[in-house]
Amino acid sequence: MSVEVLDSATIVNFVEDEEAFTVSIRDRFAHLDTDQDGLLSFAEMMKELQSLRVFETHFGIDVKRDPEELARVYGSLFEQFDHDSNGRVDLEEFKEETKLMMLAMANGLGFLPVQMVLEEDSLLKKAVERESASASA
Repeated sequence: MSVEVLDSATIVNFVEDEEAFTVSIRDRFAHLDTDQDGLLSFAEMMKELQSLRVFETHFGIDVKRDPEELARVYGSLFEQFDHDSNGRVDLEEFKEETKLMMLAMANGLGFLPVQMVLEEDSLLKKAVERESASASA
């Protein structure tokens, strides 16, 4: 983990850089696709969704949630990715939904820079690294 400074432009520019974004999405998808069948099952996506710990914490403090509630929330998130409702998420579905989520984050951040703790292999970290490389060039 590292503490980084970013704003909405960091994320938007990353998403709009088709090559950088696509490479990052392919890498993330391949990491999640543990059976290497080119599709993400609910179980494979659950690992990613649970790693976000969005619902298990409240302002960074662990909170005990009802398992049934968590299952409904994660199921709903999976359905967001599964555009054709076939029970699997392909690379294009994953890319499109991830793009929408990242743009929503950018919209929420606004134009003022913020400091965030980022996982080393996260897409937000890749956005910051891309911005740093562009500034250095």
